[in-house]
Amino acid sequence: MAAEAARYLAPLAWVGGAWARDVLLEVGPDGCWSGVTPDAPEQLRAQAQTLAGPVLPGLVDAHSHAFQRAIAGLTESSGAGEDDFWRWRDRMYSAANRITPQQLEAIAAFLYAELLDAGYTEVCEFQYLHNAQDGRPYADADMSLALARAAQRVGIGLTLLPTLYMRSGFGAGGLRPDQRRFASTPDSVLRIGEGIAGLADPLVHAGVALHSLRAVDAAALGEVAAAARGRMPVHIHVAEQQQEVEDCVAHHGRRPVEWLLEQVELDARWNLVHATQTTSGELAGVQSSGASIVICPSTEANLGDGVFDLPDWLARAGSWSIGSDSHVTRSWQEELRLLEYSQRLSLRRRNIAARSGRRESTAAVLFEGALAGGTAAAGRPLGGISVGQRADFMLVDRSAPALVGVPDGQLLDAIVFSSPLACIGEVRVAGRSVRPLASRPELAQGMRDAMQALWG
Repeated sequence: MAAEAARYLAPLAWVGGAWARDVLLEVGPDGCWSGVTPDAPEQLRAQAQTLAGPVLPGLVDAHSHAFQRAIAGLTESSGAGEDDFWRWRDRMYSAANRITPQQLEAIAAFLYAELLDAGYTEVCEFQYLHNAQDGRPYADADMSLALARAAQRVGIGLTLLPTLYMRSGFGAGGLRPDQRRFASTPDSVLRIGEGIAGLADPLVHAGVALHSLRAVDAAALGEVAAAARGRMPVHIHVAEQQQEVEDCVAHHGRRPVEWLLEQVELDARWNLVHATQTTSGELAGVQSSGASIVICPSTEANLGDGVFDLPDWLARAGSWSIGSDSHVTRSWQEELRLLEYSQRLSLRRRNIAARSGRRESTAAVLFEGALAGGTAAAGRPLGGISVGQRADFMLVDRSAPALVGVPDGQLLDAIVFSSPLACIGEVRVAGRSVRPLASRPELAQGMRDAMQALWG
């Protein structure tokens, strides 16, 4: 699905970490930027299509569980006793153990269209629903293929991450009955990835994931790491909850990130999801390895996970990306805003990211961090508007109420920090325009039908 070669003139575009004017943007037949020329002279502008608004590069949603879109807004009432992550997990399992491949495709297609509307142009799908409801493996990786079909239907880039899940907790001999759909082996998840590669779709490819240290043993961890080395991105949930840290210490005598660093030679292909319960020393070790952190601010807030130590990570120039995870929001602006605001609430100071990242604009630090880290998460050239990167971009609607009268120099600050959300207009992936959700009533109907079947 390569793009046709095209030439655009952007009156304003985010290039190299700042706004540039009169940018000539050229898309090659491979769907990547073949030319980026700020302050383009008149003679180069001939036959270029003038874009209707400021241009931002598309972002990677670095952590998604598409099926959890079906419970967004449905877990916000508490029963008797304290409510925490583990009680939420039990509710989440009620969806995980009901959903069919057909329902998953419908939910994912609707979700992916929402993500595109917001300006996400690639999604990293952390997929561990491998088996039928009775625990028997599907013959053809039906759940993973349902996600690939959903991505293809709407035109978003997909990094599928078949996820290894072998046991219910540290030292456990296997899975609980309510986890039977997750059962997998190193060979099975790597085979799923090979099957996705066989689709020969340039917008769909695969990496691999390990659900968590509590869900895999040391031998399996090492086997997957060895198979993936130099070939594909690797993702893992780690140090999300304090109980997880305590259980790891009790079983291994080490904190999760500390133990992971001892067991595996991490590198730039590794992406550690959450890491909300980490020490400064552990972050130093991760940064030295070249690995990235995937931060999911809205889900981490929703689940009471804790607050990632962003100032420490930025001071180390660590790589990071953002994910919408359980999809309680599908907005990258809200993720970045909440990431900054959680720091302000904890530290009782303002513009934490700007100070830690040694730049003037907090929004610029946040956007650039998410942009750069997205390439590590997806394992693809998605690092912004520069030659060789995939030609993904979104147009900003300057007439949106949040942006009326805002000077060009503060436009990104207003897009991130002025609510209601600024309107994102047209979105393109690999140079091709994608249809907005509002023009796809069949996707909404599919979502309604799936929700009705699941919840009645």
